[in-house]
Amino acid sequence: MKSKDKIIIGRLESIGLPALNISDLQVRVDTGAKTSSLHADNIVKTVKDGKPFVSFDLHPDVHNVETVINCQAPISDIRKVKSSNGETEQRYVIETLVVLSDLEWSIEITLTDRSDMSNLMLFGREALGSQFLVDPSKVFLGKSK
Repeated sequence: MKSKDKIIIGRLESIGLPALNISDLQVRVDTGAKTSSLHADNIVKTVKDGKPFVSFDLHPDVHNVETVINCQAPISDIRKVKSSNGETEQRYVIETLVVLSDLEWSIEITLTDRSDMSNLMLFGREALGSQFLVDPSKVFLGKSK
C-alpha cells in the first residue's frame, strides 16, 4: 500500500537485520519512541581491532526462546534513555542495516533488557524516517513483495 509515495505499515511488522543475521524479526512500530530498542541478553563491551564493540545474544523468535544468536556490532554511542516506566538507563547504541518493504537503510538501535515486554524490538520514529505512514489498525503491511 502506498499513499503519496509513502509506504503504509501496521503497528506490528516483520523486519530483517542482515548484519546481525536476522531475516524475520517481529517488531512493534512505536511512533512515541524516538529511538528503536532491541532486547538483548549478555551485553558485554569488547574491543575488536582497537575499536569498541558490543557482544550480545538475541532471541529472534519470540515463540522459541531456545534459539539464540550471538551478535557483535561496533558501538556507535552510549546514551541515557528514559524507558516507558520513567526510569533512565545507560544503553549501548549500535548502527545497523534494516530491511522492510523492499527498502534497506541504516538505523540506530539501543540494546536493553525487554524481557518483560511482549515484543523483542520497538521500531521508533527515527528509524521510520519520512518514508512510512503507520496505520495502527493493521499489522504486517510492509512485507517484501
